[in-house]
Amino acid sequence: MKINSNYKNLEESYLFSTIAKKVSDYMSFNPDAKVIRMGIGDVTRPLCKSVVTAFENAVKEQGELETFHGYGPEQGYTFLRERIKSYYQSYGVDINLSEIFISDGAKSDIGNILDLFDNENNILIPNPVYPVYCDTNKMSGREICFMNANIKNNFLPLPDYDKKADIIYLCSPNNPTGACYNREQLKQWVDYANKNEAIILYDAAYEAFINDSDIPRSIFEIEDAKKCAIEFCSLSKTAGFTGVRCGYTIVPNDLIREGMSLRKMWLRRQTTKFNGVSYPVQKAAEAVFTEKGQQECKKNIDVYMKNAKLISDTLTRLEIWHTGGKNSPYIWLKCPFGMTSWDFFDFLLETVGVVGTPGSGFGSNGEGFFRLTSFGTEQSTREAMTRIEKAIKEKRG
Repeated sequence: MKINSNYKNLEESYLFSTIAKKVSDYMSFNPDAKVIRMGIGDVTRPLCKSVVTAFENAVKEQGELETFHGYGPEQGYTFLRERIKSYYQSYGVDINLSEIFISDGAKSDIGNILDLFDNENNILIPNPVYPVYCDTNKMSGREICFMNANIKNNFLPLPDYDKKADIIYLCSPNNPTGACYNREQLKQWVDYANKNEAIILYDAAYEAFINDSDIPRSIFEIEDAKKCAIEFCSLSKTAGFTGVRCGYTIVPNDLIREGMSLRKMWLRRQTTKFNGVSYPVQKAAEAVFTEKGQQECKKNIDVYMKNAKLISDTLTRLEIWHTGGKNSPYIWLKCPFGMTSWDFFDFLLETVGVVGTPGSGFGSNGEGFFRLTSFGTEQSTREAMTRIEKAIKEKRG
């Protein structure tokens, strides 16, 4: 018996365990301290009323013989996929019902989609990056080439035609940097992918936070993207489904490689390895896309975006370079005073009791940067930024 030795190439998940230990040590010496966590990627707002009602009703249906549901349709229930199709149409994107696959979240599908591709493909991933992109490729022994995201390009790298890529990871709005590609920039990536017969794996998990009309909600707003892109989306941040689990993936019918339909391949993969999302969860997800559900979800998103503006405005007053916060719940800032990512983490924790995420945990290009999130309460975010502003001003003298 042999194990998958590629797991030896994975780094230990030290980032958040190290953060937890540092916070625990701090609390042991400061038991009365009120620590504010701004590094968490989880939501704090509850499910909206429409979702809860739909969820409750669906669970009751499962308790009655006449309305009980067992295994559902392989791609997801039609009632939910039709809602998603209409949602895309609301911002000008026409998606065929057969191209929509319901899942338990974007994270799962982003990892599982690699089942469709040979291990010899050239993988192109931005640095810094959401760790799932790297780790899932390392688990299968793939070699990764990193594209250089940095302060000079506002953490939005563009294609380099001198390099050949087969699979390209893009995330917009980006985690961790909060940076967003505009239409012209995404068109450059689509053109590059089509020229090289590459596949773009496009993570649109934060599309609901976009307010700027020049920032695409979907890569399929870009001409010819259906010939080269697969899109992943999630209700985790859109509707607070982090503890409920539901998302969807769009695999276009036009996506053909080596004479094979990637949509049909994905359907075959899912029917073999995945039994679908539960009926009550899909009914809850359907409620998200109703008119009332959209209004209620937007109120929660507005709270997070108000927090993001507060963070961004504070950093602007302090003349600290940052990106994100306008169309994203993430704010990515350059550590002041020439501090490293972990130095700034320690400074915030020990000086003002605020916890963020060191940028170095997202890759080498994250060193010297720091991620804050807007998923806290309005009160805690305001208090945290008041503390941070005071501390930085005092250190500056």
